[in-house]
Amino acid sequence: MIAADPPGWPQLDLPWTTDVVVRGPRIFWGGPLDVEGLAVGSVSAAVTAANSFATSRGSSWRSWVASGLVGASFDSIGRLRRDGEPLVAWGELSGFFRTGDGWVRLHGNYPHHARRLLDVLGASDRAGVQSKLLELTSLDAETRIRAAGGIAAAVRTEREWREHEHHRTAIAHRPLIELGTPTGQARALGASNSLPLDGIRVLDLTRVIAGPTASRFLGALGADVLRVDGPDHPELLDQHLDTGFAKHSAELDFVDPGNLDTTRQLAGSADVVLSAYRPGALRRFGLDAGNLLTEYPHLVVVELSAWGASGPWEHERGFDSIVQAATGVATTYARPDGTPGALPVQALDHATGYLMATAAMRLLARRSTEGGATASLALARTANWLQDQPCSSITSDGDAFDGPDCPLWLDEAESSYGRLEHVRPPYFTGEVPASYPTTPSRYAADPPEWWLDQK
Repeated sequence: MIAADPPGWPQLDLPWTTDVVVRGPRIFWGGPLDVEGLAVGSVSAAVTAANSFATSRGSSWRSWVASGLVGASFDSIGRLRRDGEPLVAWGELSGFFRTGDGWVRLHGNYPHHARRLLDVLGASDRAGVQSKLLELTSLDAETRIRAAGGIAAAVRTEREWREHEHHRTAIAHRPLIELGTPTGQARALGASNSLPLDGIRVLDLTRVIAGPTASRFLGALGADVLRVDGPDHPELLDQHLDTGFAKHSAELDFVDPGNLDTTRQLAGSADVVLSAYRPGALRRFGLDAGNLLTEYPHLVVVELSAWGASGPWEHERGFDSIVQAATGVATTYARPDGTPGALPVQALDHATGYLMATAAMRLLARRSTEGGATASLALARTANWLQDQPCSSITSDGDAFDGPDCPLWLDEAESSYGRLEHVRPPYFTGEVPASYPTTPSRYAADPPEWWLDQK
């Protein structure tokens, strides 16, 4: 059965205490960095916030964390099955490529990013991309691809990253969760006798993994979550199936005045807005944190970026894998032959997602006395925390029953996309693992309305 509470979980650099009960193995992946500590620490922070939020609303709801379930949830897309078939997580142009002097990591999962890679390198396929990159240095490849709107990062050592101007000016001294000044426009929370976030509205303006993981978790806790995407670059179906539980999915083009007005009305009637566009990208639509709180001072706005909202890389695109390459994680996990490696799961994305959820619930709980507020997070800062916590052991102390491979962590449900076998939410209530209230709806097919208003 699940082991007793293990000692030694590291503390995250958070403005709030984390005291939730954790049961299960302390090490299950093993490796040079404490990925387990980051994973369980971030989920514990979110579950602690949920317990505290429930208390503030007069609810007796309580939960605890099983570390093996956390491990499974951090590999949720890898464990997801659609009618028994696994999903394809990586595109042909995503991965490590040799350059004339080292390595570069590319991200080409999205069709528009793949096209930009092919165009800037004058290639037609992966082999052609590799051939062209051998003619460039890693830094030249990074610069050229980024200038063309593609996604790339030269593979650096951790020392090279720590000496980099962006790390020194924008990452090294920022907190893991950066908090803004509350507005002072207090709004009380209603009582709840059920799930902690029952009746709370969350507008999800995020993409890929981290932000959608946050909103999926908030939806599992009872929030009415509406994800809104634009029509130009639709989400990948596999990622929608992985993170689309416990929410609705709508499409609105912010460039269209009517659609933008609808989005702003949704924001004004929400309690929480989650955003994961590049810094400044939503400012022209008035959907950035500053404009939203000026117009709707009751809001809690949590923003995520890859590199932070300052420094020379503030406007650069980035994903978990790209941040791993740039910050030295890939070299820390290099194979014996020198080929760069990667974390056992996309832990930066998932951990930052749970920290976004933590910030949303903590600030929402304080809204009744302090008003709305903002929080911001960066994948590169999460990477820093991980690198500062070397793993104390490279051996596993879990087994198939209470580790990430435990079959109890999986659930099955019918959806509009077929039968989905998926990982449950990463917490227990009593002795029962939680379940998602709904499966992913058809992508972008829901009306841009709150489900609470339709009841």
